[in-house]
Amino acid sequence: MILGIDVGGSGVKGAPVDLDTGTFAEERQRLATPQPSNVDNLAATVAAVAKEFAPAERVGITFPGVVVNGVVRTAANLHKSWIDAPAAELFGAALGRPVVVLNDADAAGVAEMAFGVGKGQRGTTLMLTFGTGIGSALFLDGRLVPNTELGHLELHGHDAEVKASDRAREVEELDWKDWAHRVQTYLRHVEGLLQPDLIIIGGGVSKKADKFVSYIETRTTVVPAALRNDAGIIGAALAAAA
Repeated sequence: MILGIDVGGSGVKGAPVDLDTGTFAEERQRLATPQPSNVDNLAATVAAVAKEFAPAERVGITFPGVVVNGVVRTAANLHKSWIDAPAAELFGAALGRPVVVLNDADAAGVAEMAFGVGKGQRGTTLMLTFGTGIGSALFLDGRLVPNTELGHLELHGHDAEVKASDRAREVEELDWKDWAHRVQTYLRHVEGLLQPDLIIIGGGVSKKADKFVSYIETRTTVVPAALRNDAGIIGAALAAAA
């Protein structure tokens, strides 16, 4: 069994994954991200999610920040104690087995390219996850360029995710049309930098794509993720299998 665990700013979700089909082998389990989300608290929460299932052969874990060789380099939406923390080592100790740790948006993109709307896509594909922040995963002919962190591009003097994340929509109580206008501004900025062939919108907001995608006008084709908010778990399992 291969277990995928997706760590986010608001929740920690996990499930065993059938990598032949890209679907969950058991029902997903979720716990709230602890507050404060420091190293000890978050590692314990990840371990608690893993204990909901039988011991896994391999475990993949996502993290909402830059991860290089299992070490966290940024933690914009989690406790600062994670910066430069050896996440693979810490989560491995908490679970009692080796684990693979990667950026959460990269994991979601890997899953979407393997099983979703990105499957077989050539050229430049950009996956953007809208949730607590904005995550990004960039692919060239299906191959990942890791840790792009395009949610932190400057937009009107702010990090883009401060104005265009799903959390911003909720905090500012924006209606879908007004929020879509902000997303459109951000996407056009990204277009000017990368000229992608396809933009995939993922994260928790992807399940509500019918409420906002029709308001977005860009040169690039924009489509909602097929795997929606399950992509991170599936991508984590794919990384563990690899």
